[in-house]
Amino acid sequence: MADVGGLPLAADAGAAGFDAGRLDDMAVWMANMVETGQVAGASTLLARHGQVVDFRTFGRARLGDEAPLAADTIFRIYSMTKPITAVAMMILFEEGRWRLDDPVTKFLPEFEGQKVFAGLEADGTMRLEDACQPPTMRELMSHTAGLAYGLFDTHPVEKAYRDQKVLSASGLDDLARRAAAIPLMFQPGTEWFYSVAAGLQGLIVERLSGLSLGAFLQSRVFEPLRMVDTGFQTGADKAHRLAGLYAADATGGLEPATHIFDVPIHDAVVPPPFEDGGGGLVSTAADYARFCQMILNRGELDGVRVLAAETIALMATNAISDAVLARTNPLRLLPFGPAFGFGLGFSIVRDPGTLGVCEGRGTLSWGGGGGTWFWIDPTHDIVAVGMIQRVADPVSDIFRKTARSFVYRALAHPER
Repeated sequence: MADVGGLPLAADAGAAGFDAGRLDDMAVWMANMVETGQVAGASTLLARHGQVVDFRTFGRARLGDEAPLAADTIFRIYSMTKPITAVAMMILFEEGRWRLDDPVTKFLPEFEGQKVFAGLEADGTMRLEDACQPPTMRELMSHTAGLAYGLFDTHPVEKAYRDQKVLSASGLDDLARRAAAIPLMFQPGTEWFYSVAAGLQGLIVERLSGLSLGAFLQSRVFEPLRMVDTGFQTGADKAHRLAGLYAADATGGLEPATHIFDVPIHDAVVPPPFEDGGGGLVSTAADYARFCQMILNRGELDGVRVLAAETIALMATNAISDAVLARTNPLRLLPFGPAFGFGLGFSIVRDPGTLGVCEGRGTLSWGGGGGTWFWIDPTHDIVAVGMIQRVADPVSDIFRKTARSFVYRALAHPER
């Protein structure tokens, strides 16, 4: 095998600065997690200097048959869709179709006059106030617009998203209508909360381009990057390559997952009810590594430029205000602060020493609700992708953290 999905193989781990034995330690750990029934299978891909250093697969694609999890196994990547949608948005940004300080209502008039949550009345109803200004596109791109998601019960607005089944919308227009009917959680720009923003970005892509989100991504992202197995469905011809998705059962084992965050799991073989820019894609480890390598290369891969280097730099710049980062809030999904921020589609390591992490300054990352993860480390010129299919829970979080620990422990010669 001379390459992995078109990415060249490194001559050996040592030439790329890694200790091969320590990478084997990560493989032993992954294999043990499969053998002990924590996951059906796993796939890990590690690249440095644009070359694949380590690519391994473990276990089975599905518990119901003996098909091994293979190099071309297709996974539901859920929220790892979001950075791809952000790239689609930035392609249109480069074309001058929108600006960061544009009001979201310029493209989503459904949100005109939206009120803001200001507390609860004695009877439990929401007290509302006017928005100081409409959310901007910068805030939509960075989860600071005041939108919610409907995944948790952590706030009355978030609960309203669940109660009104925002994520069960019949289409992107319906998603916008449902979200716009619920007040913003906070004044735009004054806090960070994980939200349906990327789904709405997908709707904006459709309205500005005149194409479906899937068609736009296919022509402007997937085809140029040769991401041949990424899309909103596998199709019948690739159904046998789709990994099963599992959740913990009452005994600590695995059972087929039927819901994720109370939302029924869609059959990824057939077209979805709508193409969700926040979590609808399926992909392979190799395809997603190609996407990450394009980001690490500042917008280009194999001589094909998707975005300008300046645009990638903008996406990789923290977009949360210093005032927000200076205070803590238990509602946030991640511990954002002066050392850890969020840009236009990615979380960003700003000060690894203060944060106490192994990754280098400027590392971009995100994960998916099926347990998948990636990070892009420009300091060490590393791309890492991990794929499992276990509905997000503490065990899937262990995979992400442990993979990082093993990779940087194995990076014995970062100067190479």
